Amino acid sequence: MKNLYLLFAILLTAQVSAQSIKERVIPNDPATYRELSAVHDGAGKIGFTQLIGRNDMTSNFLYLHAGKIEGKSGIGHHFHHSIEEMYLILDGEAEFTINGRTALIKAPAIVPCKMGESHAIYNPADESLNWLNFAVSRQKAKTDAFDLGDSREGAVLDPVPTFVYGRLEREKLKTDNPAYEGEGVQYRRVLGPEVFSTDWHHVDHVTIAPGQSTISRKLKGFEEVYYVIGGEGTVSIGDDEAAFKADDAFYGALGETVRLTNVSNEEVELLVIGIAPYKQQQRADESQQGHPKAMALQMDFVVEAANAKAFEEMYTSIYVPAMLVQEGYISSKLLRLYPENIANEIEAEGTDYNYQIMISFDTEENRRKWVASKQHDIAWPAASSLAKKFKWKGYDVMGENDKR
Repeated sequence: MKNLYLLFAILLTAQVSAQSIKERVIPNDPATYRELSAVHDGAGKIGFTQLIGRNDMTSNFLYLHAGKIEGKSGIGHHFHHSIEEMYLILDGEAEFTINGRTALIKAPAIVPCKMGESHAIYNPADESLNWLNFAVSRQKAKTDAFDLGDSREGAVLDPVPTFVYGRLEREKLKTDNPAYEGEGVQYRRVLGPEVFSTDWHHVDHVTIAPGQSTISRKLKGFEEVYYVIGGEGTVSIGDDEAAFKADDAFYGALGETVRLTNVSNEEVELLVIGIAPYKQQQRADESQQGHPKAMALQMDFVVEAANAKAFEEMYTSIYVPAMLVQEGYISSKLLRLYPENIANEIEAEGTDYNYQIMISFDTEENRRKWVASKQHDIAWPAASSLAKKFKWKGYDVMGENDKR
């Protein structure tokens, strides 16, 4: 399954890469807005359009919506079980509700709407405000919504918000940062992956000074969506280049090197959203590349048909319980060889070995402690006695991914 997922990601990346960067730059044009009423049972009207959609990227990025929330209007109280959103207001101020608690927050501000948490937004002013909505799904292209029949008009306001939010505050931007290298570049990570339970990786606020200041970003382990808050510049991927201006959106795919250049006399200001291509609670530290992360022992067995059921039961009832109590034990798998007809279809290498147990420990030292343990004295004879023959070999684990 892991290899199928990886192949799927590679194929999707190839499709994304085939799209020119000019085709990726999408203007947020109010002339394209559709007028919607009673969104999630909300008050009044909003203008709405989609800039980036669920099939544009390889990750579980779902959409970037943009629009205007008219005065005395909003998006009603609702929640999702399978997606996480982040509302952004670029001007004015809005009443944000998370889990029934409401606070007034001034723009420019972002509010994450975490999975399972009810949320709403209401514009109490007479004038409209500009609004964006980023979303990431738990499963590719899947979404849901449950309305609570509550517009949040006239909600009691807390003087201090009781939920996570961030403001795009220029005074907090810093230079000389490793995340966005380049002369005249300032940056702040507003939200990190710990805020979200889906594949959000980062929410960054970035500015590029006037002139020829350039950011070159190698997208390792994540994709990025860019929204241009202000200024003009160019975005390049390889030899492909396109111009961008304020209120444009575009994206960079996994593995691409994205270069952002300010070619104007005004500062470029960006909101950058990073999305991992799979669930990644804890990214490997790139500084540790080249060093083993664990070890794995591959044990191959020839098990006759009469012993096959007993061998599989032995793994579950004896081998796994014996390893679970060992220091440094990480994981194991019992693999059974494909039937001959399927093996022939995929042109698999021929072998007499029809079962494999793969075990992983944090270190070879701890695996050897397991071999010397009393539990191993029970587990190994239980396995080997059911096999006609067996062999093994060890590996250093140099990379890993387990998508659940």
